[in-house]
Order: sequence, then C-alpha cells, then structure tokens
Amino acid sequence: MNKLKRVLLFIVIVFMILVIYTIWDNNRVIIVEEDILVEDLPVELEGFKILQVTDLHEKEFGKNQKELINKINSVRYDVLSLTGDYLKSQESENYSAAYKILDGIRNKEHVLYVPGNTDPAPYVIKNKTIVRNPFLLGLEKRGVKLLESDYTINHNGVAVQFVNFEESILEKDEENNSSVLIALNHYPIVDTRLDQIRENPNQHFRNYDLIMAGHYHGGQIRLPFVGALFVPEAWYERSGLFPPQNRVKGLWEYKNTKQYVSAGLGSSNAIPLLDFRFLNTPEINVLTLKKK
Repeated sequence: MNKLKRVLLFIVIVFMILVIYTIWDNNRVIIVEEDILVEDLPVELEGFKILQVTDLHEKEFGKNQKELINKINSVRYDVLSLTGDYLKSQESENYSAAYKILDGIRNKEHVLYVPGNTDPAPYVIKNKTIVRNPFLLGLEKRGVKLLESDYTINHNGVAVQFVNFEESILEKDEENNSSVLIALNHYPIVDTRLDQIRENPNQHFRNYDLIMAGHYHGGQIRLPFVGALFVPEAWYERSGLFPPQNRVKGLWEYKNTKQYVSAGLGSSNAIPLLDFRFLNTPEINVLTLKKK
C-alpha cells in the first residue's frame, strides 16, 4: 500500500469514527450543574433547585423518551423551567416528543413554560375568538403553566418569583415582596440589548437575580480549541458567526445581572445540512441557589 492510499485510509477511518461518535453523542443526555450565588439569599432558599429543559426540537431520547425521562427523574428540583423550542417549526403538529416527557416525569408541582421561536404562538384566532393553541392546551393538560406575567412559589415560607422577561420589562417595577426574582426567556439577552432596555424610558429593567434562556444550542457545531462557530443572534456582528465564546452557553454576569443559557437538547437547520450537534452533547441543567 503506497503512502497516498494509507493517508486516504486514515482519513476514511477518522471520518467513520467521527460519524459514529456524533450519532452516539446526539442521542445521549448529560446533566450540567451550576451554583447561582445570590446576594442576601434567605437561609430558607439555600439549595433551591431549578431544572431547565429546553430546545428539544422534537428530538427523541430512547423509546418513549425513556432516557431523558430517567435523567429528569434522577434530579431533585423545586421548579422545572421549559424555555422554548419544543417543536421543529410553528407549523409542526408533532407534539408527541414533548408530551411523552411530561407524561413520564414525576415532579410536576411547578412547571413553567415560555415559548420559543419554533413553537406556535400561545394564542390563535378561531371563529373570531382568541383561544390557546392546541400544543399549549396539551401542555397545560399535563400540568404545565404558561408563564405570561409572573408566578410565585412559596418555599419554606419564603417567596421566589418567576417572570416572563419580555412581559416584565413592559410593566412598571411594582413592589416586589419576593426574596428572589428570576426571569425566563427563550432568547438570551445580549449585553447591548440589556443596555438599551436600561436606557429606554418606556421599558423597566428590574432587579433580576437571574435570567434563564436557551436558543443558542451552545453553538450546535463546536470545534476543539475554537468553540462555537455560529449562534442565531441578530444582535451580534456577522449575525452570530464566530460569536463571543463566553456568551454562547453557561453562566455569565454583566453589570450585576446574571444570565444562564442552556445548550439544550436538540438541533435545528439554521445552517443548511447541519441539523445535528457536533462535539456538543445534549444537556439538561440544574441551577442551585446559594448565598453569596
């Protein structure tokens, strides 16, 4: 075998290994944990846990979502946050991937949902009447609460308030009787937009202890020593091509506002022919409140 044939054989073997690994990696789920430090956190809220499950995009993890359900049921959490993009498109009627998860998990005491850009709008007009869309009705039947404005959880006698970020900035910051304020949003809030909201007299930036989001998929396609090649973000230069790597996923802080972005579970075809994740294992996220 000459040198050229050996090189070609080596390339083929490496390619096959990468293909096999990518298929395996796209069909497993890891649990990513993060401590969220909160100033003056009451002792009653020490260890309060939020489980985030986001950006499913109709992905199936085992028969009837068994693998994903087992991961979720292995976690002790106080609230489950669903931050959007459970369907492939707003026109999709393939609700089963999301519904199977909710049918299988045990802890549904507090399940909060904000829609993503590939989910249908919460309300539709039917016979000249505004009604909830069929997907949302199915979620609510399974114990999910659409987070339209705010939702308060009384935990050990202390209040934790969850708000829909986009709705909350349109309302005046009325007296907040909760000890912790957490905002859910599908889209991460980039630094530039945070500044614009603060400067806009018609919007009201509140004293959020944490903002939670998804949407980016952790970059979806990641390369060693480089990280994410692209995130769907119009606020960035080049529309998200070669984004700032410290803003792609995980926890960051900007002007005393903490934000956590999950890499999520599924994939999309934002980049044609690349509807899969590469070196980017699907994840669910456990955020634990700790006193700073």
